[in-house]
Amino acid sequence: NLCLLVQEPVHSPLCWICTLLMSSQVRLKLLPSARCLFDDPIQVKVAGLRSRQVVTMRARSTDERGMVFSSLGTYRADGNGEIDVDKDPSLSGSYIGVEPMGLLWSMKPDILHKRFQKTNSLNPHVVRFSVHEEEGEGRMLAEETNERLLIGDGVSRIPVKEGNIRGVLFTPPGKGPFPAVLNIGTLISEKRASLLSNKGFVVLTVGVYNDKPANVKEIHLDYYEEAVDFLRRHPKVGSKGVGVISQSKGGDVALSLAAFVPGVEAVVWINGWQRQCCLSSFLQKHKILSALMFDTNKVIRTRVWRLHCEVYVDDPRAEENKGSLVPIERAKGRFLFVASEDDLNWDSKTYMDMMVERLKHHGKDNFERWCYSGAGHYLEPIVGKPVQWGGEPKSHAAAEVHLWKKIRSSSGLT
Repeated sequence: NLCLLVQEPVHSPLCWICTLLMSSQVRLKLLPSARCLFDDPIQVKVAGLRSRQVVTMRARSTDERGMVFSSLGTYRADGNGEIDVDKDPSLSGSYIGVEPMGLLWSMKPDILHKRFQKTNSLNPHVVRFSVHEEEGEGRMLAEETNERLLIGDGVSRIPVKEGNIRGVLFTPPGKGPFPAVLNIGTLISEKRASLLSNKGFVVLTVGVYNDKPANVKEIHLDYYEEAVDFLRRHPKVGSKGVGVISQSKGGDVALSLAAFVPGVEAVVWINGWQRQCCLSSFLQKHKILSALMFDTNKVIRTRVWRLHCEVYVDDPRAEENKGSLVPIERAKGRFLFVASEDDLNWDSKTYMDMMVERLKHHGKDNFERWCYSGAGHYLEPIVGKPVQWGGEPKSHAAAEVHLWKKIRSSSGLT
């Protein structure tokens, strides 16, 4: 140490010069590249530290609304002054232990109870990694920016306004033929659609609410049937049928498509309903399912900030509500049911169990089910997505990774 050799006082100008020289030698690397696809893992390494030096590593990102999300971990360098997050444990901070992607999955909003919003696939998700002296808010020693792309090379993104369809179409590079997927969310979301297209799927993403939710009074399956036919006619599509991926409010719509619309070969149902929820459903101007409504007078708050919908939903067993049950036994395709045990929006696991029993009762075995403990309502294919609406971050992130692989490999969509 140059300061010790020259026996300068701790706060002398020469000491500060030495500190600056040392910090300029610190290197933070993101491997294999600082630019990657949104669902790719990265390896975070630091070199140039003092032997056994304790530092804080931070990650910071801003979503489309300007909400800031961040995380931190305290690490001790090895004898060579190096840290490898894949191998070295976090001693304190947002997580503890060896967590290769901990800085991503543990990110939390600076303003409580905000959900990370990333809807437009054209803009990369930017995460800034940094290394700081000691613990807490020490001086920054090194910084690197990670750009996480939703759209891979050659993938095409085309807004669709054809007939009644309002959505976004993603197609992989090449002539195909490729399997087709209709992605249905409560609102239009491009994340899963673009990432699936990176993996070789033609994906049309649409929302249940293309208008303000208060302006939507009914569900018309004709709209989604038109979307299914649009995909089946696409020149790059090689399958006769279409797979449907649904989440939340999109779940009951997907079940209805499987039951009433031809050409739906597979449905992935994620934390949805087994009944028509809130809005009655129509097909060719005929009412096919009545709506199961909510009684807001029965609202009970849980975990301070969440409203558990199951608490104030009308009794599904009541005679007047039997018409809301989707007759999934009519479906010819396969189902992948996915439920989170810590879903604070509604009781997804109970709904899943009820659907499985119903199919079994009708002699059906065209289903597979997965249940994730410690996961919340929003299961999306995003490594490191901040968790809201229930779920413990580490378990939720693990569920996201497992489900993303499951959807791509064995859901019946390939």
